Amino acid sequence: MNANQYLKALEQLRVWRESAFILALAERAFPNYALFADAVELRGGSKMRPLLDEAWDLFDLHSGESKAPTLLARLETLSPNTDRYDAYGVYPAFDFCQLLEQALLTWVNPDRNRAVEAATLATGTVAQFIEMSEGEGMDENEVVRLLDRHELMKADKMFQRETLLSLKRQRTPTDEFLDSLREEAANDGVSNLGVAMESDA
Repeated sequence: MNANQYLKALEQLRVWRESAFILALAERAFPNYALFADAVELRGGSKMRPLLDEAWDLFDLHSGESKAPTLLARLETLSPNTDRYDAYGVYPAFDFCQLLEQALLTWVNPDRNRAVEAATLATGTVAQFIEMSEGEGMDENEVVRLLDRHELMKADKMFQRETLLSLKRQRTPTDEFLDSLREEAANDGVSNLGVAMESDA
């Protein structure tokens, strides 16, 4: 699947597949928020994990249209203000919130395709992290080459494409399928930036 085919396939995602795709991107990005919230002792930061869990539950409840607005309102109170923090980590944390917002909005306004925008946002988070951490002093062409060969970018592309193909093959959002998708997206607590939450064990 080349880039054009991938974008076309994203544009064709509808209803539960689109919601699940974007939510999987948010799940993969969640450690970026969790680590930032812990580092700066973000007020209410511990409430984000339950909120993300409830977003996954919308598929089971068949009440996404009615419950999603409530979750969106809660999300707004938990999203960090990027102007208030000097730390770079606020940007990946905020990007996660944007992904979760887009996933929830698919329930509120299913007529607008959001998958392409969400996929671009998720990849942009990775690209900005690489450029910030490894691209200092490089010119534009060197940065492009860095991104093109970087393992995090390759992993992001593979995850997005495998998630898309898995959704296209699945006829209905069964509990078993969604649990598998969610586990794959969670990636044992390692985010799309390669950072990991500490185990509670």
